[in-house]
Amino acid sequence: MSNQPNALPDIRQSIVLNAPIQKVWNAVATAEGISAWFMPNNFEPVVGHEFHLEAGPFGKSPCKVTVIDPPNRLSFSWGKDWTLTFELKEEEGSKTAFTLIHGGWNEDSFTEFGEAHRIVRERMAGGWARLPEALRKYVEA
Repeated sequence: MSNQPNALPDIRQSIVLNAPIQKVWNAVATAEGISAWFMPNNFEPVVGHEFHLEAGPFGKSPCKVTVIDPPNRLSFSWGKDWTLTFELKEEEGSKTAFTLIHGGWNEDSFTEFGEAHRIVRERMAGGWARLPEALRKYVEA
């Protein structure tokens, strides 16, 4: 959670996947994997790597890798305000706990497209609620 005044809570989604941690890591830390369940991209798992997410009608979203800690955590900046973090934790029975954290929300801020964070956050919270299931389908197939 940011210590900015008027910060809005991070969006968090967690799911336990019936797949080993390395398989989940490959799904969240490779361009091919991320494309399969999230958005087309040119990601590389290298700190400082600048890449784009193909955000459909919103065009190419600029991103930059900030943390790579295989196979447990990766983070990248997304657009001018946001941070996306994927956390993985090995569970018994070759399962993986996966948590997605989308931070950087502020009541007083607007996106590059001029929309208020509080409005976009609501919309994206709904989208994020569905995405872990897309990841599940991909890694459990």
